Amino acid sequence: MADYVPLSGGSGEDDERPNPQPTVRLRLRSLDVFRGLSIALMIFVDYAGSVLPVVSHSPWNGVQLADFVMPFFLFIAGVSLSLVYKKNSNKLQATHKAILRAVNLFMLGILLQGGYFHGINSLTFGVDLEKIRWLGILQRIAIGYIIAALCEIWVSNIKTKDLHTGVLKKYYLHWIIVLLLSALYLGLLYGLYVPDWQFKLQKTSLNSYADDTYMLKNVKCGVRGDLGPACNSVGMIDRCVLGIEHLYMKPVYKNLKECTASKDGQVLDTPSWCQAPFDPEGILGSLMAAATCIIGLQYGHILVQYEDHKDRLLHWLWFSLSIFALGLLLTFIGIPLNKSLYTTSYMLLTTAAAGFTFSALYLLVDICGHRCMTFVFEWMGKHSLSIFVLVPSNIVVILIQGFYWRNPTNNIVHWIVSIFLKN
Repeated sequence: MADYVPLSGGSGEDDERPNPQPTVRLRLRSLDVFRGLSIALMIFVDYAGSVLPVVSHSPWNGVQLADFVMPFFLFIAGVSLSLVYKKNSNKLQATHKAILRAVNLFMLGILLQGGYFHGINSLTFGVDLEKIRWLGILQRIAIGYIIAALCEIWVSNIKTKDLHTGVLKKYYLHWIIVLLLSALYLGLLYGLYVPDWQFKLQKTSLNSYADDTYMLKNVKCGVRGDLGPACNSVGMIDRCVLGIEHLYMKPVYKNLKECTASKDGQVLDTPSWCQAPFDPEGILGSLMAAATCIIGLQYGHILVQYEDHKDRLLHWLWFSLSIFALGLLLTFIGIPLNKSLYTTSYMLLTTAAAGFTFSALYLLVDICGHRCMTFVFEWMGKHSLSIFVLVPSNIVVILIQGFYWRNPTNNIVHWIVSIFLKN
């Protein structure tokens, strides 16, 4: 999807002027760089996280470097949408194309993250449909994309005589949708009652494929509004709608101290929920992910509506500071920063971080023209989906791993992994 920005006629209202000036369309290099930077960051935290835990995802509350990747991609998708649908003459056709793109992205996500490819620990592939993971990174982006796209197609382009009407006023319906999504999210997060629940834990060894050796684990809840790993409504909704067998089997909360407690080299008894599945890209959190995408859309509207670089930067910085301040306020009143739950405070702070980053890259690349410093990220941004398919999804690793000497474990990937594990 090409990302273009007008060099003149940036208000997007040329058709209402008596003598509209021709518009020169240049590719928005900073958005490519931002997308490339995000995919590079994803690769770094994926492969360096086991060696440097400080850059991996936070086990529960709090944010670390890896927790900014998803909001960055969603923000970028929102900015891109404002450029793609800047002039939308056929709403039905645009809706059809948006739905088709979202479905393709969603299905690709299921293929890559549903469990079909077994990763670096196995050269085999295939997945039991009773255990396939339905949600993941690309699926969440697809959900945010389609919600933001429908907002842009159907509740934008409000006619106004004032060509300089502010973005907040012109696209107030978008902000109402963000508020409704946030209200629905908070209502379900704090209002739903979470009863006791149980899950099956396989007792067999890694080399056994028996299907009947399971033990039932019980998790005691009976609470409302709990934001801990065991009894939150985010996990309950996913268990009820998707099925517990279709959730992510290695959630980050397994790295919490209570799940890794040991004494004198002996692992102590841990809470039962430490071994339970939980999807960090679940249904309820996707509402806030869509809100991130819609806010990114507003940054794109500023890009289209204002021609002057200074005006764009000032509006972006004002937006980012306001969103950041609101996120801090929610954090102080008790809504924790939590990527797994995708809390409103987390959504606001990480979206503000994306806004600051985008503003800095726009200044560096599109205004100052320092492309030589970022040309690698720019190239990665133009091919971000291909890189995601090949590298973070371990397709390249699997292909390299397929070449071995005499024994399947004698391959480059296994050799590199064993070195880092020893260290």
